[in-house]
Amino acid sequence: MLQWALTFFIIAIIAAVLGFSQVAGTATWIAQVLFVVFLILAIISLISGRRPAV
Repeated sequence: MLQWALTFFIIAIIAAVLGFSQVAGTATWIAQVLFVVFLILAIISLISGRRPAV
């Protein structure tokens, strides 16, 4: 789960770079939502400490 959270976190950061620079108004809102959601997922993954099955 941590790997997925980090993957989506990177996607959210890329969307934020495009969105926060006012490229598009809707992209800004989507980037902010994705950033918060995936930041929360990353924190939950770090706290739970589960490791994926090999």
